[in-house]
Amino acid sequence: MGMDDCDSFFPGLGSAFLYQVAAVVTTKYFKKRLALSTAIARSGMGLTFLLAPFTKFLIDLYDWTGALILFGAIALNLVPSSMLLRPIHIKSENNSGIKDKGSSLSAHGPEARATETHCHETEESTIKDSTTQKAGLPSKNLIVSQNQSEEFYNGPNRNRLLLKSDEESDKVISWSCKQLFDISLFRNPFFYIFTWSFLLSQLAYFIPTFHLVARAKTLGIDIMDASYLVSVAGILETVSQIISGWVADQNWIKKYHYHKSYLILCGITNLLAPLATTFPLLMTYTICFAIFAGGYLALILPVLVDLCRNSTVNRFLGLASFFAGMAVLSGPPIAEIIPSFQAGYMIIPRHTMALSTSLAYAISSLQFPFFLYHWPKDGKTV
Repeated sequence: MGMDDCDSFFPGLGSAFLYQVAAVVTTKYFKKRLALSTAIARSGMGLTFLLAPFTKFLIDLYDWTGALILFGAIALNLVPSSMLLRPIHIKSENNSGIKDKGSSLSAHGPEARATETHCHETEESTIKDSTTQKAGLPSKNLIVSQNQSEEFYNGPNRNRLLLKSDEESDKVISWSCKQLFDISLFRNPFFYIFTWSFLLSQLAYFIPTFHLVARAKTLGIDIMDASYLVSVAGILETVSQIISGWVADQNWIKKYHYHKSYLILCGITNLLAPLATTFPLLMTYTICFAIFAGGYLALILPVLVDLCRNSTVNRFLGLASFFAGMAVLSGPPIAEIIPSFQAGYMIIPRHTMALSTSLAYAISSLQFPFFLYHWPKDGKTV
């Protein structure tokens, strides 16, 4: 692996880890304003169009090595920012902390019963010892327990204790492996529907982003005017995400209804893209697509949390993002291969955009029946 490969692989790996953890932590910190907080966190992605001129400016000023060093220094600011993330609920009292710890462990692993018993025994012995010492008497329980422990550890029960501890450690390791390689999500029908929706929407999302300028050039539009299309799309997508998150948090209707509506509107906009043959019409298409795309991007995580009940968000999001990442990589190349069989970029809005439209309609029609099945099971209505 050369330096160029390392420069591409490791930043991408770190960004993937960072996005996954930040998304899950956001769901833990915010409940009532989850959509708005997610939209604010994602809104910076719409401003990535500024990176191209900023990178060119840094390369002209400091050469490419200095530009990479500056980008690395900027990225290192994420380290102290991540250190500010702390657990939300912290117990200051020792007794309540011990009880909470024992109860939480009993619900999550095979080592829980031994830990909980040990915690309660420690608490009781501490209370007894403190009472005895206040009365001015030696701690009898402490002396007896020490003698019994010495006899136990030095006697024939030592091998039995070691064998028991080995069995418990093996159970802990096997339980951890099962949690790491848990495939129960593949038996959940909602996982397939959400992943299918996420995959197809990401497949269609990056096609206009990569081919919008090329489409404008084939129409005879000046390259500087074509660059304005990307800038307008980035700014409007940022604003649209924040507005969409705020509207979804008002709970006027279910969040997935907003999500479906934005997907359908994105599909209709792409279906009308072949009619944009002049710069004003192409700008109109860009504005509409950026608004609707920003709307559904801000609601991906809130819809996921609402339907998986915030219990398996990390696994849901991790596996769904894995499959969606393959769609992100394959979408623009597929759209680029198609013109080689035709006469130019005119084929892109007529075929790939129409394809994304049909996919958006299919996604929405797939989601609605499942939501009707899912919500009444928990005593709720759509």
